[in-house]
Amino acid sequence: MFNVLRQSQKAGVVTTSYPATPAEVSPRTRGRPQIDWPAWKDARPAAAVCPTGAIACTDAGGRRTATLDLARCIFCGLCAEADPAIRMTHVCECAARSRAALATSAIYALGPDGTHASLVAPPAAGTEPPVSLDAIGRELKARTEKLLGRSLSIREVDAGSCNGCEVEIVGLTGPVYDAERFGVHFVASPRHADMLLVTGPVTRNMELALRKTYDAMPGPRLVVAVGACGCSGGIFGVNYATRGAVDAVIPVDVYVPGCPPNPHALLHGILTAVGRWPSRAG
Repeated sequence: MFNVLRQSQKAGVVTTSYPATPAEVSPRTRGRPQIDWPAWKDARPAAAVCPTGAIACTDAGGRRTATLDLARCIFCGLCAEADPAIRMTHVCECAARSRAALATSAIYALGPDGTHASLVAPPAAGTEPPVSLDAIGRELKARTEKLLGRSLSIREVDAGSCNGCEVEIVGLTGPVYDAERFGVHFVASPRHADMLLVTGPVTRNMELALRKTYDAMPGPRLVVAVGACGCSGGIFGVNYATRGAVDAVIPVDVYVPGCPPNPHALLHGILTAVGRWPSRAG
């Protein structure tokens, strides 16, 4: 017992100070792809190798609309290998309060050979205002105390994932990321939960269970779709076995893209979700 205490004292504090400080990620970590839109000469090679259709393009009237959809992106890096105008970043904070906010499009005039002659309409600015996660963390404590008089309770539902997202979610409960410091903890019953954290494409076998879990939650309630599969169906899409994205079955408040999103990305999504608490009379 004393040896354990001595080792703990030697280790000191291991909890990350995120979000007060930037996310500490490995240099090998793949975050969202970044496109040099003005220098992008041809969207077709990247669109051809993208396994989920996260990068897509459509031609009409001598113009091409090229789109990057983070909800579909699995951060595989194949697009960056196929196109020098694309590079993979370490940015993992990609959560958004709407599905549309994860998609960025630009319009190009086409040359005779089908490549981009010029950028006609640059990508639009983000539809969501920038937020301070440190401030959101403080707001989370204040709102949960005001609305519920206690901590934020999360029920996690695996609707059909490969368990990659679950591995990252487990990390939230450890001493490094320590979601408990925000008053966030996981519960076993949806009847005790304020937030539903859903992973995987919703398999048809899990559709009814997910609906029942959502219906069992008391209001006000939040739903966070985790990972490319939860946001869009990912590499599985919609088929005989899956319904695809979580929002095809239940309403979603926040989308956390990635395959899988790391614990920093998950914390970002959970903290972002606090802004979606509905108001309660009184």
